Amino acid sequence: MKQLLLISTSTVFGTPYLQHAFDELRGLMGTTNRVLFVPYALKARDRYAALARGAFGEMGYELESLHEKTNAVAAVRRAQAIFVGGGNTFRLLKTLDEAGLLEPIRTRVLEGIPYAGASAGCNLACPTIRTTNDMPIVEPSSLNALGLVTFQINPHFIDADPGSTHMGETRETRIMEFHEENTTPVVGLREGAMLRVESNRVELRGRAGARIFRQGQSPVEVAPPADLTAYL
Repeated sequence: MKQLLLISTSTVFGTPYLQHAFDELRGLMGTTNRVLFVPYALKARDRYAALARGAFGEMGYELESLHEKTNAVAAVRRAQAIFVGGGNTFRLLKTLDEAGLLEPIRTRVLEGIPYAGASAGCNLACPTIRTTNDMPIVEPSSLNALGLVTFQINPHFIDADPGSTHMGETRETRIMEFHEENTTPVVGLREGAMLRVESNRVELRGRAGARIFRQGQSPVEVAPPADLTAYL
């Protein structure tokens, strides 16, 4: 049974790294002893691993970073749980693809180990990374991601400011453009919101809401806690 926690952002205003998601992460990880961290969305991997190690240590878990392993594929196959950190989604996907790690990660998660992802790690769980907010600073061979869920996520979703004079596209406009070419539902996940996935059930949790976009339909506003399965 799939066990996922997809977190819109690793840090919300006024709280330390991941602290707003501690309770949900503990609920996901359970009695797991060690968590394998995927730091590839950022360039400074040693520093990133230290940050994540501090947060997971505070929750009572040992954290190992994938970039420190001499055999990364073997490390994934032995993993008890996986946490994928945020950063640039294109860099994350390219690095995992070139290292031959996408399929081993997918296999382990489908075997039932817990998977948590924040921001870019959230995008990685989707069928593709087409709804990321990131610039393509590198070029992966494909935009296809892990496909652990059947819908797309737009992390850090921001509502349009009706008082703004900004003339560029809103986040909602960009998602509407996605649906001009694609049929996959998109969850606009605001900062502070997260999705708990168990098998095929999807629940909105956290301190902020989500906006659900489906091709040819009006967006739906949802506040936590809420079961989103019927929408997706």
